[in-house]
This record gives sequence, structure tokens and C-alpha cells, in this order.
Amino acid sequence: MIYFDHNATTPLDERVLQAMLPFLTSFYGNPSGLYKLSRISRSAIDTAREQVAQLINARPEHVIFTSGGTEANNLVIKGLQKKTKLLTSAFEHPSILDVSERELVAINKQGYIDQVDLQEKLKRGFDLASFMLVNNETGVIQDLASLSALTRDKSLLIHTDAVQAIGKIPVDFQALGVDFMSLSSHKIYGPKGCGALVGKLENIQTPLLVGGGQEFGLRSGTENVAAIVGFGKAAELAYSELEQRRSHCLALRQRLEAQLSELPDVSIFVQDSQRLANTVQFGVQQCVGEMLLMQLDEKNIAVSSGSACASNEHSVSHVLTAMQIDKSIAQSALRVSFGQSNTLHEVDDFVQILKKIIDR
Repeated sequence: MIYFDHNATTPLDERVLQAMLPFLTSFYGNPSGLYKLSRISRSAIDTAREQVAQLINARPEHVIFTSGGTEANNLVIKGLQKKTKLLTSAFEHPSILDVSERELVAINKQGYIDQVDLQEKLKRGFDLASFMLVNNETGVIQDLASLSALTRDKSLLIHTDAVQAIGKIPVDFQALGVDFMSLSSHKIYGPKGCGALVGKLENIQTPLLVGGGQEFGLRSGTENVAAIVGFGKAAELAYSELEQRRSHCLALRQRLEAQLSELPDVSIFVQDSQRLANTVQFGVQQCVGEMLLMQLDEKNIAVSSGSACASNEHSVSHVLTAMQIDKSIAQSALRVSFGQSNTLHEVDDFVQILKKIIDR
């Protein structure tokens, strides 16, 4: 199979699996215990916390392990107070858009937050602003440091969903000027079911889960040690291999875009915007994205028609709608997202098969 959907999830790195295996077999102690078997598990969690913190230049004591990016997003919004007045954008993940009453900042056709509209909206007073660092559909990278600077004197906290950013671009929690950041393991060749919220924990007043006091009292429940160890190892590898991975994916993206540009019915979205090296989103005139996706699937090629978390919505992408992309082309959108195992030969095969499908 040609797997071109790494923004949805990545395969588990063999090195990550090897790090996890002892904690699925030999080292099964509950990390809350006091005896040696438990202390081994506790030490492994502490190491993973340091590895995740290093990836984003944060302090280990500011990292809370969660079940993934969705829980981390929910925790920061629901945990601040009983009702949070939220300012966000129209291209956020559903775990931001669906959990709170919110006001939306406009997005321009290049996929960037409209800073003029942001400044106007800020006059109305908010408790929290949440802006995605990298969009999961288009791959557009926001200038989050500039956005944070605009909000800094407004007495509100700033959160970013950085799930799609880590392991693909340098991410510096300190330099971005944010108070909270959400992360996920399975986007960087780690296990599913593990993520983190990073930030100023003293501002979280209401945990989503109570009953044991784990994770600094903010995420009760016995820790999934093997998954946390896997996340830590994946973060360590992402940190050391960042440039190698980026260069590999950029070569694939350039190859794909060069060939797509030669197809008369294909439009590449936000091609001139600053984007991830691994992501290409495009539309095909007079086609429907889901139909293209299924025909590619018949040829054993996996791509996406948008966000994996909204793939059952059967509607035009809310991201492309916010960017004012014409519905006739937006409904044909496909997203290709590369990973480390992909090759230039796979890109060539994909384009040839896609061309035949479009012609037919």
C-alpha cells in the first residue's frame, strides 16, 4: 500500500516499540506504588516527561500526560473555570470548536489568521485565546509568536494546538509566548492513546478526571506507562531527526507539486503560504473528493479528503470554507501527507493513477 495520510496517524516506529515492550511484559508495576517494580515505572514516566519537554523547549514539570490531543484541548478549555469565554479561529480542530461557546477570528485565503480582525475582536474581552500552530488540512504554519504578542496585554491566557507541528518544524514553547500547548504521540511515530498538555498548570482549576491525584492532581487514573514511554522515545527521535525528516518530506512535496501543476484540472491550495514540508492539499475540478478517495483506495493508495476527525461529516471542509475557497473546488479536496517511509517512486505512481482516474 502507498500510505499518504501521515497527518491522520503515523506507523509505530520500531525503535519506539522496542522501548515500550518491557513495560508491557516485565515492568508492569503501578507507578503509584512504593516498591522497586513500581519505582521503575515511575522513573520511566519521569524520563518520558523530560524527553517530551526537550522536544518543545519546556520544563518537565509543565508536562501533563493525557490520552491525546483531544483530551489536552478539552482540559485547557474546561479546566480554567466553569465557563470560559474563548476566542479562536474557524480552522481549529473539532475538539476546540465543539467544546465551548466561542467567537471566531477570520481566516484569509492564504490560510492565515486575519490580524486586523483579531485586534478588533480582542477589544471585547476574553479569558482564553486558542490558535492552532499548524493546520492539519492545509499544513499552513501560523506566525503564532506575532499573534501571542497581540494578545499579551489583554489579560487572557493563550493556548495552541501543536499536534501537527511537533516533529515537522522546530517548536519552542518558550519563544512562542503561549501559556498552554497540546501534543499527541501518534503524529510522531509514537503509540495512539497518549498525548500531553504543556503549560502553566496552576491555572487549571477543574480537572476532567478526579480520583487518584496522578499527573500533579490534574489527570487522575493509573498512567499508561508503556504508551507514555513510547511517546517519550518518539519525542526523543523527533528531536534528533527533525531536519532529516523535514528534508526528506520536502523533496517528496516538491516532486508531487511539480507533477500536479501539469494537470489542467488540479488546483493546489495555499501553495504560496508557509507550509509543512510533508503536506499538500489540492482540488480537482468537477470531481468529488470522497469519490476520488475511494477510487484511489481501490488502487491501494491511502489519502485523506480532510481531517480524519471529521471524515464522517460528508460536507465541505470547514477549513476551506473559512478560507473562502469556492465550494465547487473545495468539495473535491484531497490531502496528501508524507512520512519517512514514502519514496519519490510512490509519488510518481500516485500521480499516474490519479491522472487516469480524473481522465476516466
